[in-house]
Amino acid sequence: MKNKKRLLWQLPFLTFLIIGTVIIVGRQNNAEYRNNHGMIFGTTYNITYQSDQNLEQGMKAVLQEVDNALSPFNPKSVITAVNENRTVKLNAMFTEVYRRAMEISAVTDGAFDITVAPIVNQWGFGFKTKQFPDKQDIDSIMLFVGYEKLKLENGKIIKDDPRTMLDCSSIAKGYGCDKVAEYLRSKGVENFMVEIGGEIVVKGSNPKGKPWKIGVSKPVNDSLAVSRDMQAVINISDCAMATSGNYRNFYFKNGKKYAHTVDPKTGYPVQHNILSATVIAPDCTTADAFATAFMVMGLDKAKAVLDEHSYIMAYFICSGDNGENTVWCSPKLERMIAK
Repeated sequence: MKNKKRLLWQLPFLTFLIIGTVIIVGRQNNAEYRNNHGMIFGTTYNITYQSDQNLEQGMKAVLQEVDNALSPFNPKSVITAVNENRTVKLNAMFTEVYRRAMEISAVTDGAFDITVAPIVNQWGFGFKTKQFPDKQDIDSIMLFVGYEKLKLENGKIIKDDPRTMLDCSSIAKGYGCDKVAEYLRSKGVENFMVEIGGEIVVKGSNPKGKPWKIGVSKPVNDSLAVSRDMQAVINISDCAMATSGNYRNFYFKNGKKYAHTVDPKTGYPVQHNILSATVIAPDCTTADAFATAFMVMGLDKAKAVLDEHSYIMAYFICSGDNGENTVWCSPKLERMIAK
């Protein structure tokens, strides 16, 4: 009898909770889709989300936090202090990205490496001046390139060589997408697409109530990035996607094509036939880093990594022997390609 009375007393309260939940869900489902865009990390961002409130200022604050941790162009960032060998307190964002970068470096046998920027810059300078670095230049820089020359101890980055520089450009955009997505989820947003410089996180449905449709650019010799032709359109939801490619950053010398992707282990541009690597993963930090790594590894080694890590999928566009491009993609991903 006592339990029955207690239940009767609780019924109005439970009814109130249920009605309140229905009202909130209904309000979210009827809310408009908003779009915020701007510049961050030296590139553009576009964020589409369904909400009855404008969350732009909160998202900007999140992006600024990421910039303050990881931007080498921000003189007050944590990574700038590390690169200048100044004493700095490593914040949670920097530490999280550093640890994930080291994990992926180990998994990819150094194909992903956040210390490779000095040698990439050396080649990039050569592209501009048409004077490529010689073996002596490369050997001297490679002395302080390599993720294994770093370690994290007692909240500090310890370098084997003080000249070693960290550059998280191959993972920071993905991480920025993840942090904005985390913020939107914390605000109860069920449907959104976060895109920063081509790296993407999606949840739920697009404004038409369908999975988000994300295009994979057709690789053409388009150094000005004016082409908008799509190789494929992939339907995705509740995951992340990132693409890395060689087809817009290259240089010809003596009939040989040099791509902008440099192998951190050799110090020289890669010469295999992958033109672009698109990776789908649970989070964009992972997708961003693996897309870069696969461009270094080549198709056979990339397939081996995919076999060992079933939580990631990939779509590769390669140059064929007859001049026509070929495509290879993970079997599970084939079902996601729009017909």
